[in-house]
Amino acid sequence: MHDILITVKKFHNLLDYSARIGIDARTLVAETGLNYDKVMAAAAEKTVSARYYSSLYRLVVGELEKLDPAIPWAGGIGTDAFELMCHALITCNTLGEALARAQRFEAMLSPMSGRTFRVDAVGDHAVLHYDVDTARINPIFVPQSWSRATTFDTVAKASGLLLWHAFCGWLIGRSIDATSLSIAGPTIGDDYHRSLAGVVDCPVEFNAEQNQLVLPAETLGFRLVHTPESLQQFLDDAVYQLIAIEKKPASTSAAIKSLVGIDFKNGIPTFSELAQRLHMSESSLRRRLLKEKTSYQILKDEIRCATAIEYLRGGDIKITDLSDLLGYAEPSSFVRSFRNWTGMTPKAYSDNLKTVTSG
Repeated sequence: MHDILITVKKFHNLLDYSARIGIDARTLVAETGLNYDKVMAAAAEKTVSARYYSSLYRLVVGELEKLDPAIPWAGGIGTDAFELMCHALITCNTLGEALARAQRFEAMLSPMSGRTFRVDAVGDHAVLHYDVDTARINPIFVPQSWSRATTFDTVAKASGLLLWHAFCGWLIGRSIDATSLSIAGPTIGDDYHRSLAGVVDCPVEFNAEQNQLVLPAETLGFRLVHTPESLQQFLDDAVYQLIAIEKKPASTSAAIKSLVGIDFKNGIPTFSELAQRLHMSESSLRRRLLKEKTSYQILKDEIRCATAIEYLRGGDIKITDLSDLLGYAEPSSFVRSFRNWTGMTPKAYSDNLKTVTSG
């Protein structure tokens, strides 16, 4: 049970890209609560919460949209168009219905975005076709001085499929058991190949005729387990959510944590209420959690941990107030729990953040 950490190198790469297309990265970094000079001076291998990266990525995308809304990376995640599409999908009953609606949505945007999206049922398989016409990409998104300019075709196409693989898993609250992933672009190297294969857990082919993800057909019949409320939580921190899914495939546990959220004003739902919201019987939900080697009590503790970390990142809450918010009778009990979760006291965790935050 811990926060997801990523290397400062990812920040350096994003900031380098931003600078090359004329974005004032220093201002954006300050909005996340980080200190630009400290981030740039930090060693590439140092780790920072992925939530900061998620916040920065969303801000960068906002600036990119001002240049051209047809952003080619990761299926346009973080854009207004992506958010509107997600809100259109969340009211569907099954994944198949949601993907059919996504197909209609992307078809309307295709003349502007250059993206195409289609889902075909082929025997026992469902084939998710996603592509982006990189010849139509605004050159401003691919500055020639950028080190990745020569591989952008493959990255744009692969990142879109990875987005849909992760997002589909999030929608149904379980891992997507992909059969194969095909990229209609040249390979970048063995490390990139292994990275993709590790995320989707299936064979990956480059230089393919079509850009597609193949799934078992039965996946289309799985129920969506999320609501407009949990969707908003996903969108508010979408890149972090996708990083989490890459680290650990989507699961019923992830769906529960998203449904319960980190807002305790209305209290945490009972196990019975949660089963109803997930469209499962209580016995089915228990079996699912047992298979994932967890329990509702463990998940509630993880939600408390995530909430504590989020407030400590903000840096403006007293330990006694945070303890009350999380439902602890005594602050000492909260401090003891936090140390068990993270290996640090709340104060030590806050002090560690100060090495890259403002001030």
